[in-house]
Amino acid sequence: MAKDKFEELTKKREEAMLGGGEARIKSEHDKGRFTARERIDKLLDPGSFVEIDEFVVHRSTDFGMDKKKVLGDGVVTGFGKINGRRVFLFSQDFTVFGGSLAEMYGEKIVKIMDMAMDAGAPVVGLNSGAGARVQEGVTSLVAYCQIFQRNTHASGVIPQISAIMGPCAGGAVYSPAVTDFTIMVKESAYMFITGPDVIKTVTGEEVTFEELGGAMTHNSVSGVAQFASEDEDHCFDQIKTILSYMPSNNMEDPPRFDTGHAPDDVDMSIDDMVPDDPNKPYDMRDVVRKLVDNGEFFEVHEHWAKNMMAGFARFDGRSVGIVGQNPAFLAGTIDINASDKCSRFVRTCDAFNIPVITFMDVPGYLPGTNQEWGGIIRHGAKILYAFAEATVPLITIITRKGYGGAFDVMSSRDIGADLVFAWPNAEIAVMGPDGAINIIFRKEIAEAKDKEKKRAELVKEYRDKFANPYVAAGLGYIDKVIFPHETRPLICKGLDMLESKRQSRPPKKHGNIPL
Repeated sequence: MAKDKFEELTKKREEAMLGGGEARIKSEHDKGRFTARERIDKLLDPGSFVEIDEFVVHRSTDFGMDKKKVLGDGVVTGFGKINGRRVFLFSQDFTVFGGSLAEMYGEKIVKIMDMAMDAGAPVVGLNSGAGARVQEGVTSLVAYCQIFQRNTHASGVIPQISAIMGPCAGGAVYSPAVTDFTIMVKESAYMFITGPDVIKTVTGEEVTFEELGGAMTHNSVSGVAQFASEDEDHCFDQIKTILSYMPSNNMEDPPRFDTGHAPDDVDMSIDDMVPDDPNKPYDMRDVVRKLVDNGEFFEVHEHWAKNMMAGFARFDGRSVGIVGQNPAFLAGTIDINASDKCSRFVRTCDAFNIPVITFMDVPGYLPGTNQEWGGIIRHGAKILYAFAEATVPLITIITRKGYGGAFDVMSSRDIGADLVFAWPNAEIAVMGPDGAINIIFRKEIAEAKDKEKKRAELVKEYRDKFANPYVAAGLGYIDKVIFPHETRPLICKGLDMLESKRQSRPPKKHGNIPL
């Protein structure tokens, strides 16, 4: 083959590698950001990346764009491996037209997503772009539509992870919103539909980029993002960790590892984790870390709706999703945000064959006009929908309180749990003793000479009868009352027993979850 042809290919590859040029690359480095290709090299196993469409260029001729063609057109796409497992990915290149999305740019992403669906492998998007490319007009909007459609069709079929590593504005925000997990890099990434300047013009509000759509805003206030990264290297570690808990697609089981932690290797201090005083708070995450393999609990939405806990862990090497109340925040009550957090995570686990372990300590739903007017009924119903819909193994541990409708929805036996265990100090009833006796014994209390003494007696009587797990156990609503130190071995044995669980639901196009 002619040597000049080889030289031409080498020259084009070198040109593609430079993206928007050395000056723009330096500008990204000065901002503490890696380039699109550097990010790929850091995320994937060495030497595993295969690039697709590196010579694609845009077809626009308006506004002098015919003289501004860059190989790759602002996004690097291809496939490779993470810890030996196949993944597809795209990495937006801010050095080329600010990473703005246009026709050919969009087609590159769509091709990769189609390939990922055919191969049954995850898609990772490394986002750093200025939204739609204004010079191309409607073709940019159409490209977004094509991506959104792929995101939706891939949802629940292959894992989709979005890493926001720079700006992500306008239509660009919707693709990450549809994916399974969104990670944002602190002090570098931001997301919003309309920026600070537009907001000031329309509403008069003055707000900074960071306040409006920074990493911690979306991690702690809006709940749009599930993870916040200290820097880009931390972000890559988080992506790898997420994928380690997930299968490559919905037809496979999650990978199982030898963690070196035997099922019967128990930390006996678990027996003292829950306070004797039913009103004293404790951190449920500390309980979980005492039970899971090597104390490793990878929390999801750590900074948002802290009264609800969610995350990944392993029992005997098996990947599990963990949800439950955290009494250290809002006494573990369920509010609107906690409902969305729990139901979304349960449905994600169910879509990808990941068993769900629920730790229940719930006094009820959070009362208040803001909650009622904000739709706590509708949002709270999402939890019961998620658990009732789930077909993966469901194991529930009642560590303390299980009151009212909140008990029902949090993976109780008759909402769908396969195994329900309760610790000896579990309290299961329609409501707490104080509220219950005010309803049941209102007349007796009103007629008593010493109302406080009568109230105390009735509270004790009610607590003695219902503030224990044995009534529910006697009716078969609880499978076993256990010592806390028996929890880990029983979860491991339960997961082993449920490994071949198979359930089907009535044929339908899809359910109508109360969104």
